[in-house]
Amino acid sequence: MLPRHHDPIAAIATAPGRGAVGIVRVSGKDLAPLVIAVCGRTLSARQATYLPFRDAAGQPIDQGLAIFFPAPHSYTGEDVLELQAHGGPVVLQLLLARCLQAAAGNDVATGRPRVQGLRLAQPGEFTERAFLNDKMDLAQAEAIADLIDASTETAARSAARSLSGEFSKEIHVLLDKLIHLRMLVEATLDFPEEDIDFLQKADAQGQLKRLQETLAAVMQRASQGAILREGIKVVIAGQPNAGKSSLLNALAGAELAIVTPVAGTTRDKVVQLIQIDGVPLHVVDTAGLRDSLLPEIDQVEKIGIERAWTEIQTADAVLFLHDLTRQQTPHDVRIASNYIASDAEIAAAIKQKLPASTPVIDVWNKADAVEAAAGLAPASGVLISAKTGAGLPELRQRLLALAGWQAAPEGVFMARERHVLALRDVDVRLKQASAQLGANIPALDLLAEDLRQAQNALSGITGQFTPDDLLGEIFSKFCIGK
Repeated sequence: MLPRHHDPIAAIATAPGRGAVGIVRVSGKDLAPLVIAVCGRTLSARQATYLPFRDAAGQPIDQGLAIFFPAPHSYTGEDVLELQAHGGPVVLQLLLARCLQAAAGNDVATGRPRVQGLRLAQPGEFTERAFLNDKMDLAQAEAIADLIDASTETAARSAARSLSGEFSKEIHVLLDKLIHLRMLVEATLDFPEEDIDFLQKADAQGQLKRLQETLAAVMQRASQGAILREGIKVVIAGQPNAGKSSLLNALAGAELAIVTPVAGTTRDKVVQLIQIDGVPLHVVDTAGLRDSLLPEIDQVEKIGIERAWTEIQTADAVLFLHDLTRQQTPHDVRIASNYIASDAEIAAAIKQKLPASTPVIDVWNKADAVEAAAGLAPASGVLISAKTGAGLPELRQRLLALAGWQAAPEGVFMARERHVLALRDVDVRLKQASAQLGANIPALDLLAEDLRQAQNALSGITGQFTPDDLLGEIFSKFCIGK
């Protein structure tokens, strides 16, 4: 534990701005002298007491509730004092300053500072204390931030499941099975003179297979949780006036982007977070793609087209929007109308600029304006009308499929990309272990090493084996006071 982890800490625990109630939180060892100084009396453990908060001169700052949580029965595992006052920024700053001032003052009985070294908390430091004091594991601590940041109801419920320990329980089940298998392998290595085939008698191959099956189920649910947390970036691309902004508005259910018949209306990207069945999607509307060397294209639109290609290159998925009303228009007419880049030319450019793994959905828009529209759109695409909403349910389901969403939402726990990567590492190690175990003459030392590395990767998820720099990275993303 780093030296700073022993310091008492204080912070405003509620969001900046005005509100009905605001909270100042203090955590550390032996806060009883501070409680008396700030509250003017002792407090019963875990009971709210209504009283005045006074400054050093005895003048009232506010009146509110004070709650004292003696260690270890608190959020951080240390003594915790919470002061609940009216949620004005000035009031809360005065309360925080009073706590720092009172801590530095000398206690009458001892002549020493009431709370030595009380300082302002860093982001996430209260939750970090809870983790370091075994009040929760690392996956549960991360779930707190995910619950606060949840952008959909489904994501919030999944984060709550992780916070309650469901994800951690799955990891511990895997760890128990893995440790038992390691024990068998290590026993065979440690006692080679004993003519006992521990591995065969204990069905090590069967145990490893069942472990891999359990891991696959956890990986699937964790991948779904990562989708809920991160969402996917979907970029709408295509010719000018193909209906990209209209499609964004239709998906969002609001008039977010300006729609006009004038080519080049959209000059810059418009980003909107939407949700489909609880899955967050970051949908990006971009400028229409056409030849930036056209004389009528000004510098602003040229920059917009460049930014459109930048967004396309960083997309998780691309909706390539086609205008059905132009499909029967001769190419020379399109040139005269400034639709210089044909769909085929845009498709070729997208293919060249995009990674092969990035999916592209062909979306055929304006079905309401064309007779026999189904005959003009290939079966592999999605036929829609952004104006009437026709075809949008099918498009939404295609987007969910692209995101990889498969599991029932209520069965998913929140997970992060690092969790998914760790589980993939475990999967690779177990496959290597299976190959070793299935060999005619198993290399037991290599088998043992693969199992050890798999255990370390699993333990890193819950924080049993986690370097300090990773902890700093994780908790620095929390808000101050949490």
